[in-house]
Amino acid sequence: MSFIPLVTDQINEGYVILITGLLIVFCSLLILSLVFKYGLPVMLYVYKIATKRKDKKISEIKVEADKDFTGEIAAAIGAAVHMYLDQQHDHESAILTIKQVKKPYSPWSSKIYGTQNRL
Repeated sequence: MSFIPLVTDQINEGYVILITGLLIVFCSLLILSLVFKYGLPVMLYVYKIATKRKDKKISEIKVEADKDFTGEIAAAIGAAVHMYLDQQHDHESAILTIKQVKKPYSPWSSKIYGTQNRL
């Protein structure tokens, strides 16, 4: 007769775990949906206000030219960059050598040992 109260206690504990789990899942889904529906637009509005600035048009931007910068200096910089980038790569021959390696027999990869004979 002591078996029946033990089973009912286990069933009651199961219901408590079930209800607790369901409450946690559905409350978290409700909170997430409220955050995405109401919180996200507010955060985006605040971000838009915080980052709002007057964008300058291209015609409003003044370019200050350096009078000492000549074409020879630009050519020297270009040549230096070209030589630097050219030296980064190794020059190797394009000959590939492929050697076939013969693997020794291994019973670990054999499928015949994986089958079982059931008589």
